[in-house]
Amino acid sequence: MHGRRGKDLIIRVPVGTEVRRKKENGDLSLIGDLTEAGQTLVVAHGGLGGWGNAHFATSTNQAPRIAQRGQKGEEVRLVLDLKLLSDVGILGVPNAGKSTLLAAVSAAHPKIASYPFTTVEPVLGVVDMGYTTFVVAEIPGLLEGAHLGVGLGHDFLRHAERARMFVHLLDGTRPDPLQDMTVINGELAQFREDLAAKPQVVAVNKIDLPDAARRTAELRKLLTARQIKPFFISAITSEGVRPLLERVAQELSTLVEEEPSPTLPVVKPRPLSARFTVSVSNDVYRVSGERLEAFAEMMPLHQEEGRAEFWRRLTRWGVVAALKRAGIQPGARVRLGQTEVEWEG
Repeated sequence: MHGRRGKDLIIRVPVGTEVRRKKENGDLSLIGDLTEAGQTLVVAHGGLGGWGNAHFATSTNQAPRIAQRGQKGEEVRLVLDLKLLSDVGILGVPNAGKSTLLAAVSAAHPKIASYPFTTVEPVLGVVDMGYTTFVVAEIPGLLEGAHLGVGLGHDFLRHAERARMFVHLLDGTRPDPLQDMTVINGELAQFREDLAAKPQVVAVNKIDLPDAARRTAELRKLLTARQIKPFFISAITSEGVRPLLERVAQELSTLVEEEPSPTLPVVKPRPLSARFTVSVSNDVYRVSGERLEAFAEMMPLHQEEGRAEFWRRLTRWGVVAALKRAGIQPGARVRLGQTEVEWEG
């Protein structure tokens, strides 16, 4: 008879989730990047099923009363990191009007208020231009030192990694909008060099306010000197927003689509190796080997018949001979993985 298979434990995660395994020393290793709907990733395998009593039947013992336990499954500690997938990321200092712009161009409903750091989590919206659509992500306000984790820098910057291009929104009422842009671009470059190299469309916001309206000519001249063609908009009244979106759509059409990630393979457990080694430490004889350690874990060693079968198998696999060559004496302890037994000679 075959016992029932254990149930798979499936953890559903958002598209854009990176999966890393946390090692005992704290290091992280990337296992996979789930960038498409329906992708699956095996991060831990269930244990082997145990043999039933019929497997241990012999010509002299046709009804053995022992059976193996199932092996314990793998345990892993995972770190899941969500990086939003978007075509366009809206950058800017806190309170530059990013949430207002996102609400004006899409059906998204971000929290909006006239104080910094209203948005503490990125928000996605879909822009429908009639002939094209694209996904926009509001990247919460960045501060100088964000690449070092100042404020919520790392939490914000990681979402910028997925964007194909940026709309850099400048606050026209700030004392030096160009310096703000320089600081943010510097943070992008220091977090990841390729981020600052992504295409940017620059827009000066809040031209509905007198302070910003008076400076449009000055800001245009300064930005043009940097080979930047700026757009002057009011996110709250939508003035100038349509030309900005048309430019973004045009820019996106020139960018090469990133190749979709290949479907992650379904990883199947490999056969356990039959190779083993014997070492001695503090009068304990350690037998190291994948198949042997799994076998010891699964055998009913609390039963006399189980222990007898255990040693018969180890004799057949050459382990007993290796232990004798290592000088083992009656009463010594033999350890296989987490299982420890007494040598019976």
